[in-house]
Amino acid sequence: MLLTLALGSLFFPGLFALCTWGLRRARPAWSDSDCVMISTRHWLAREYVWFLIPYMIYDSYAMYLCEWYRTRDQNHRHSLTTFRNFLSKNRLMIAHHAVILFALVPVAQRLRGDLGDFFVGCIFMAELSTPFVSLGRVLIQLKQQRTLLYKVNGILTLTTFLSCRILLFPFMYWSYGQQRGLSLLQVPSRIPFYCNVANAVLVAPQIYWFSLLCKKAARLFDRPPDNKDG
Repeated sequence: MLLTLALGSLFFPGLFALCTWGLRRARPAWSDSDCVMISTRHWLAREYVWFLIPYMIYDSYAMYLCEWYRTRDQNHRHSLTTFRNFLSKNRLMIAHHAVILFALVPVAQRLRGDLGDFFVGCIFMAELSTPFVSLGRVLIQLKQQRTLLYKVNGILTLTTFLSCRILLFPFMYWSYGQQRGLSLLQVPSRIPFYCNVANAVLVAPQIYWFSLLCKKAARLFDRPPDNKDG
């Protein structure tokens, strides 16, 4: 998991640096601004979205399978009751996946045309917190909640979740404002209304999930130490 995260962290900045270097060599008459702008418009901005579709479908099925293993009866049969319980317990996550599949994918692939690579890339940054969230669940499964690794991972989870899933949205507004000569507060009224609605739909569940992470962290660090003298 950490190796995959490290490789991803090296791959995308490395690809950008390689493209910029290659354009400067191949087109010496171009300015640095031209090379940087061309280097950010890469086929991966579109192709990665197609790669994301089967992941969302697989992730939904994997969540259902976990629910089935937790609640399955002695006959080990899938039932409508199990599926309803799954939808009830995970309705926010399922809605999140559905929005990505049926709203974000068409926007990212077709409706935006040739615009918005920067914002699509920013949205991809949200996944930086996922390895830490997953590691936390694995450590809970192994009953390692008292370990230093679990606490350090918890801090990294909160930090990456806050920066890459919540603060990311005002950062995109601020970046757009810098490009257009607007202040952060002026941006919402200068962009299409549906953009504000879409961002609100995306960030609302992130804020809810972040509040749950904060409550879990508070319980962890407020827990009194074990009494070893008795």
